[in-house]
Amino acid sequence: MDIVGNGFLARNLRPLADAHPDTVVLAAGVSSASGTSPEAFAREAALLGEVAARCRATGRRLLFFSTASTGMYGAGDGPGTEDRPVVPCTPYGAHKLALEERLRDSGADHLVLRLSHVVGPGQPPHQLLPGLVRQLREGTVAIHRGAARDLIGVAEVVTLVDRLLALGLRGQTVNVASGTAVPVTAVVDHLERNLGLTAHREYHDAPGHATAGFAISTAKLHCLLPETTLLGFGPAYYRRVLDAFTGHRAAPSAV
Repeated sequence: MDIVGNGFLARNLRPLADAHPDTVVLAAGVSSASGTSPEAFAREAALLGEVAARCRATGRRLLFFSTASTGMYGAGDGPGTEDRPVVPCTPYGAHKLALEERLRDSGADHLVLRLSHVVGPGQPPHQLLPGLVRQLREGTVAIHRGAARDLIGVAEVVTLVDRLLALGLRGQTVNVASGTAVPVTAVVDHLERNLGLTAHREYHDAPGHATAGFAISTAKLHCLLPETTLLGFGPAYYRRVLDAFTGHRAAPSAV
């Protein structure tokens, strides 16, 4: 497959470059859920239009990464699902939904994957986990009251992308997430333990209309790929993701 982009996600997808020759992966654009730059949004929209036009002309499938973050689903009731209308509650969420609609109207074969918070070594510093680690090292971490995030390791994302592309899906939208919303306070607790740090915590109200705690539905993902259960998702999965991110090695259990 052809990979457009050279950032965090694109680099992790490189091992799949020789697979799925019918697919172009758009792994470039705005990668910050707090992004509000009209110029950055416009650049991503223009790039999507160009790549979609090429895919339409060549008959190839375009894989587009959207978001399953609070910006997309945080204003809704119940778990965020792919096949019902959503009302984004942040500029980033609205931008990604608009690009999904533009892609559907482009006439290109496509697959949209809505990603939760992807975690792994080499993430850009503006994303959630690097930002929390930086704040912890500076001594003060800001937390929205009741905030929760669905974390998924980049290795699991690559596995699921590979399996979903192999199904030949077209014209569909699928959430790619662990399915568990972890309180940000628990994430900070685990990072502090791994890094041997203790920071002052400043609590703030969640901005706008976003629901601080929310859940992403993974029912469609599990229906398409029953083997997803083998990836170890569950309430304790986030600890494994954070351990890998910080390079932490847990001490062996006493026998």
